Amino acid sequence: MTIALWRRLLAEFTGTVLLVTAVVGSGIMATTLSPDDVGLQLLENSIATAFALGALILIFGPVSGAHFNPVVSAADWLLGRRAGTGLTARDLGGYVVAQVAGAIAGSIVANLMFDLAAVDFSGKDRSAAHLWLGEVVATTGLILLIFALARSGRAPVAPAAVGAYIGAAYWFTSSTSFANPAVTVGRAFTDTFAGIAPASLPGFVIAQLVGLAVGIGLLAALYPDAGQAADQVVVPTDGRDPALDHGA
Repeated sequence: MTIALWRRLLAEFTGTVLLVTAVVGSGIMATTLSPDDVGLQLLENSIATAFALGALILIFGPVSGAHFNPVVSAADWLLGRRAGTGLTARDLGGYVVAQVAGAIAGSIVANLMFDLAAVDFSGKDRSAAHLWLGEVVATTGLILLIFALARSGRAPVAPAAVGAYIGAAYWFTSSTSFANPAVTVGRAFTDTFAGIAPASLPGFVIAQLVGLAVGIGLLAALYPDAGQAADQVVVPTDGRDPALDHGA
């Protein structure tokens, strides 16, 4: 991948800012418009998140792959190591920092848009074994989906497929499918519908890492050469930085 690293990091940061702004902002709007119906709040939140995620993958995918998620970036690095594809260790470190910083900034932006305190740590406890299992399931499915699409040459449908999966996983997992360590950390900075108490972060992040390991294990069994397609995650690029063609 020859697109300049700083451009890719900017894409990951900006995309994650907008993703978390969509998650948190739509949650705030949902509780405002439907204060007495939690089911309707979740529906509004999940639809907005799914649509926003698909659009953001389309915007930023050709630059950075539109990971917006440390477990996706880690899987890309792990699977691509043997094949010499995907992210390097240096790239991975940069992606994770950009994603976490972007997620925190996204919560702050959403809070400010709705005239709340910029940082208001969540008091919503989400510490329970059944919620952690939900995160394992959600993260495993996400990893399988993304890399199966890339390996089978269907990466161009990733925006719709990933958005649809996350929207559905809001409903079929007990945890409402965070499936993303960066987004999980970011959501601790808002005491709103989408928030998670800081004390609940370790359990969720560990569960997501377990989901990463299970997903990679299943990929190794189902698609032994999945690493060959690591460069295509999430959206395929031609591997060149367009600015290079103009002497930048």
